[in-house]
Amino acid sequence: MNVLNLAKKLPNSDLELIKTSIIKQMQSLETSNTKAVYQPVKTTWLRRGVSEIFPDRDSSNPQESIEKLLATTNRPLRVKLGIDPTGTDIHLGHSIPVRKLRSFQDAGHTAVLIIGDFTARIGDPTGKSEVRRQLTEEMVAQNAQNYLDQVRPILDFDTPGRLEVRYNSEWLAKLDLTEILGLLSTMTVGQMLAKEGFSDRFTQENPIYLHEFLYPLMQGYDSVAIDADVELGGTDQKFNIAVGRDLQKHFSKTPQFGLLMPILLGTDGIQKMSKSLQNYVGLSEDPLTMYSKLEKISDSLLEQYFELLTDLSWSQLPENPRDRQKLLALDIVTQYHGLEAAKQAQSAALSITSGSKTRSDCVPEFSLAAIEFPTKLANILSASSLCKSNGDARRQIQGGAIRLDGEKIEQADLGFETPNSLYDKVLQFGKTKFIRLVP
Repeated sequence: MNVLNLAKKLPNSDLELIKTSIIKQMQSLETSNTKAVYQPVKTTWLRRGVSEIFPDRDSSNPQESIEKLLATTNRPLRVKLGIDPTGTDIHLGHSIPVRKLRSFQDAGHTAVLIIGDFTARIGDPTGKSEVRRQLTEEMVAQNAQNYLDQVRPILDFDTPGRLEVRYNSEWLAKLDLTEILGLLSTMTVGQMLAKEGFSDRFTQENPIYLHEFLYPLMQGYDSVAIDADVELGGTDQKFNIAVGRDLQKHFSKTPQFGLLMPILLGTDGIQKMSKSLQNYVGLSEDPLTMYSKLEKISDSLLEQYFELLTDLSWSQLPENPRDRQKLLALDIVTQYHGLEAAKQAQSAALSITSGSKTRSDCVPEFSLAAIEFPTKLANILSASSLCKSNGDARRQIQGGAIRLDGEKIEQADLGFETPNSLYDKVLQFGKTKFIRLVP
């Protein structure tokens, strides 16, 4: 592999960092045909990107110190991460605990990925000001498959013993009323109302439905069912993970450790990453879109993104913030799409933003066959999902955010009699969204 081809625009020191990161990923893949064997390892990786571990005492007791547990255990730990398939896509914010789960796999432990197909029908009330919409079994099943496809580049799905994918309907659907009442008896209403979200809704006199109280208990019971030693989650999941510890004690099992990771700020640098806020980078996005968003991350976010989304060391990064942005984008796109696609995305982003007419094959295509001509450009922007609606498209044109083959469009009502003059041109919204118009 010729490392100089990784990123022609980066200094050699940055190229070496990318090379090291890619080699590490390749070495992880090379273990895919090797049976998982637990080997005690150094735990310097453990606390990277972790906000809190609980319990976390300076103790020789392995039930109070996770480092002590890792150093003394004679078996792979069972490390739990639960995901509720309530949507169709995962973004980089969701990837943070999944990456930590992979770190445990690489250390020889067993990742237990729980697909909350049962709990998704309730919906996690954490951080919600109103009741979640309940999903059908069919919607949950499709979402679950989408989620698994998107986390596949992160986790080791191949090495025997490294991964269990479990669906919590396996045990939750079998609970009878007596068992459910038993779970409910382990907590008080006061404890439930102490949970963030419930407390706010109660104070604001917004309805709280009884089935929502079941969610933390069901998520906690997952830990009982799979004998979790460790549970991963965002800082907003502390209550639910603590419930899991309490239920394990209730059922006379060793309580799990909780590892909490930060909530990733979105690309706007203000609010947490969210698809609804349009400040996200999706794991299933094409390489060019992903690269274009990441290379424009603000300087204030770079340290958090490098720590949580890459294996690169902050102390070894280039001093120039622009070089750091390019390095971040190249590394993350490589993780999800491979090195060649990342290089092509980098080249295409440079070409498009510089106004070059050089064709790039990595620009996602949109077929005009579904568009009825004559039509307005605003309609194409809406139909291609570059803009939310025709009205939004017109506003973006008036605001100067739309370009066609590098030329800024200023006419909100610009129309085309036929598609012929549009073929093979790149339609651009802002600096991060591109499509090539094709027949």
